[in-house]
Amino acid sequence: ETRPTPNDAFEVKRVMTVPSFRGLKLQLRGRDRSIAEAVRRLAMAKTALIGFIDLMLLAGLYLAYSNVRREIHLSRLVSHELKTPLALIRLFAETLELGRVPGEEKAKQYYRIINKESQRLTQLINNILDFSRIEAGRKQYRFIPTDLSRIVREVVEAYRFPIEQEGFTLEVEVAEDLPEVEMDPEAIEQALLNLVNNAIKYSPDQKYIRLEVRRGGERILIAVRDKGIGVAKADQKRIFEKFYRAENTLVHTTKGSGLGLALVQHIMEAHGGSVELLSAPGVGSTFTLVLPLTKKT
Repeated sequence: ETRPTPNDAFEVKRVMTVPSFRGLKLQLRGRDRSIAEAVRRLAMAKTALIGFIDLMLLAGLYLAYSNVRREIHLSRLVSHELKTPLALIRLFAETLELGRVPGEEKAKQYYRIINKESQRLTQLINNILDFSRIEAGRKQYRFIPTDLSRIVREVVEAYRFPIEQEGFTLEVEVAEDLPEVEMDPEAIEQALLNLVNNAIKYSPDQKYIRLEVRRGGERILIAVRDKGIGVAKADQKRIFEKFYRAENTLVHTTKGSGLGLALVQHIMEAHGGSVELLSAPGVGSTFTLVLPLTKKT
């Protein structure tokens, strides 16, 4: 039962159920001038709630779509990048096995190609495996005191053959009396291998690579310098993103997964360090791994 108020509004004695909105109840107060106004407010509240739910659903669908796209992209990329070196290795291995090589020099060339593609395949598989572990949150690092000069020697030895065959000049300078660094030696070696591999791939003309290890205060700096195509300023902020490839014709025609630099950055951040880039198009690039001397905790 209701009574008119001086303001022609309504005072509610009981809660009323609104037939149009199942499960919702309406209470009229003095500030509501009519039942129609109260219903309108209720409808607006319901519309806002539905809009919010729709927005959340759209956001969820977008995230799911992005994840699916990323998985499809990775699947296609892995398929393409693995098939290429495997096809070349098989082709030249079969040619050598069947004795269809015209001369010793040609045979050596085929062996060089097989070796090069095997190294590329190994590096690619390592990158993909680590990328998968990172995405799944299962990547773990094993920090132990490590002699950096040993890591540099192993990287140089791993790439000695392609560096010599491609006609690169390689300079290596490791400062004396460097302290051991608390780090995961395999991870740092992989980061360094990725940087050297990039220097080889993106230096088509001036074939020069310099590896330098020195101490800078309470940090160890490992620099890989080349005189390759360089990286434009607009690309430098995004070059460490997964799958990102700079807007450069040579970059797009050069084989690569787009995972190497993303892994380098992840490895360095896990060590409490960073990776820095100094580059200019047509001049070259210097990537520097920055490792803190303080123990990783």
